[in-house]
Amino acid sequence: MPGGGVVPISGTTDVNRVEAPVTVRAYLIVAFAAFGGIFFGYDTGWMGGVLGMPYFIKQYTGKEYPSTKFPGDTSSDAYKAYKDTFKVPAWEQSLTTSILSAGTFFGAIIAGDVADFIGRRTTIIMGCFIFTVGGILETASTSIGVMAAGRIICGLGVGFISAIVILYMSEIAPKKVRGAVVAGYQFCITIGILLANCVVYATQNRKDTGSYRIPIAVQFLWAIILGTGLALLPESPRYFVKKGKLDKAAKALASVRGQPIESEYIQDELAEIIANHEYEMSILPQTTYLGGWANCFKGRITDGSSNVRRTILGIGLQMMQQLTGINFIFYFGTVFFQQLGSISNPFLISLITTLVNVCSTPVSFYIVERFGRRTLLIYGSMGMITMQFIVGIIGATAGKTSEHNHAAVSAMIAFICLNISVFAMTWGPTAWILVGEIFPLTIRSRGVGLSTSSNWFWNCIIAVITPYLVGDGPHDANLGSNIFFMWGGLCCVSLAFAFFLVPETKGLSLEQVDKMLEESTPATSAKWKPHSTFAAEMHLAEKHLEIPVNTEHVSDKAADNV
Repeated sequence: MPGGGVVPISGTTDVNRVEAPVTVRAYLIVAFAAFGGIFFGYDTGWMGGVLGMPYFIKQYTGKEYPSTKFPGDTSSDAYKAYKDTFKVPAWEQSLTTSILSAGTFFGAIIAGDVADFIGRRTTIIMGCFIFTVGGILETASTSIGVMAAGRIICGLGVGFISAIVILYMSEIAPKKVRGAVVAGYQFCITIGILLANCVVYATQNRKDTGSYRIPIAVQFLWAIILGTGLALLPESPRYFVKKGKLDKAAKALASVRGQPIESEYIQDELAEIIANHEYEMSILPQTTYLGGWANCFKGRITDGSSNVRRTILGIGLQMMQQLTGINFIFYFGTVFFQQLGSISNPFLISLITTLVNVCSTPVSFYIVERFGRRTLLIYGSMGMITMQFIVGIIGATAGKTSEHNHAAVSAMIAFICLNISVFAMTWGPTAWILVGEIFPLTIRSRGVGLSTSSNWFWNCIIAVITPYLVGDGPHDANLGSNIFFMWGGLCCVSLAFAFFLVPETKGLSLEQVDKMLEESTPATSAKWKPHSTFAAEMHLAEKHLEIPVNTEHVSDKAADNV
């Protein structure tokens, strides 16, 4: 409104006007926020390669290089036996990999409360700072103790970032492309993994601390870029609505949508957010701190719209994503490929699998909005079950190490790559998309935090047990490629989970998702269409809600008139 004053917020009954038109600015904001996936991916990617570096093994185990201990000898039994022992012990692999996930587990849970207290944007910036402190310790480390301390502190920072970036993106992204832009977060994860593998590949043969310190130190660049950039971006308007700061919510929404604050589109979208929040508060009033956490588990588990059902859905989605076994390949791929015997450069194979991940993920930008979230999860599970059982069968027959069958090993790698491709197009991005969509505003930050912590909890479990499952030590399970039978079996569970519990949220605003969950089941959710607005149902127009705009200018003008 020119000259300042107030903007009346009454809402609309038109279900097609509950969101402002999409602008280039909106795309740019959410695209930059997706950059937070670089943290997740890079930290996931560098440790697996570093664990296989000759200098790192020498530094952390005290063992001499095989080529130094046996100069000119590459064929004797003594050389081969020593070379087999020239590796980081399974317990150290487990500790250094899993302790990051332990830190992110607690970081993600804490982040939900912090995001409700100081805002989504500021919480992500805080996560960047914490991450930097941990990165300094990691870079300076020469022993397992300092490395472990740095990893757990980095984990806290990554926990903040991984949880709240999803929350922030889901709250500001336009509904028509929300799935695609949140999938961009998963794409950035894959880019991070690829960058980590490239740096590790470039430094693997250095005979000094630069071999592992350079890959670790590169992380500081991501912290600087994300932290600085977010300082310039607007806060989530839904955060301000939750805090009752409606004037700031209007300004933030106008900034995110690239529209003037007086625009009817801004007024109608803000009205819908306010009305939905009032509706949720009428069902689940504000309570104590512990009561707020208890609200995440209120309701009947058989009620698809209850908070407990949504929380189980979010936690389960992230658990199932991890139990596909994808991070087994990215955490321990180099070590696993070394065990196959006939691969001359396992670092290069790990780089190839990462490249497959990167190239496949952008396909999800289109298909997640074309076919929907639920469909992708169901067919993605079926695809991974097929690929993983094929890898397991080949590995148990022609691909055995004792067979020295290069063609069979090549076939295993090909199907592993196909498995990665299916994951990257389906479960990889879609689990993150749904987690940001299914929670009501009253518990959204905590719900997303709990869901993200589930991802990192199971990530941690996999990182702890996998070295023992595939290790060939005296107390290890030595499963080798048979581990893919386990991952395939768990994907069967993921298929059942998606079929019976996951609803379709494609094309709906976050507020319309709430209504859909109340009025449909997972099986019928794809057919549900919005038929009313919360603003109309809550009679927002009768409350004569007004939001001040340009208040400083109004005050100055009033003073001049006096």
